[in-house]
Amino acid sequence: MATDIISYGYAAIVFFGGVMGYVKAGSTMSLAMGGLFSSIIAFGAYRMSQNPKDYLVSLIVSGGLFALMGYRFYNSGKMMPAGLTAGLSLLQVIRLVVFYVLA
Repeated sequence: MATDIISYGYAAIVFFGGVMGYVKAGSTMSLAMGGLFSSIIAFGAYRMSQNPKDYLVSLIVSGGLFALMGYRFYNSGKMMPAGLTAGLSLLQVIRLVVFYVLA
């Protein structure tokens, strides 16, 4: 069983995005949501590392982040943080679908 390093990296990026939102804007909501979503993503990565067919948690969270941040990017046009998070989430969803769902 291989460790899902890409999903762990994605979780770290989401976490540090929340930390940066707190540091730059004083947003405790960014810190809380970054911590919450990164924890769920890391949990999904752990489950996929144990069983590659257990991709559902990762797919749901990545899809949800893509939908939420894509909507925010569409409304604001700001690349940071909404556009970046939406883009990374979309890449994660595509990776999960191609390598796990369709495999």
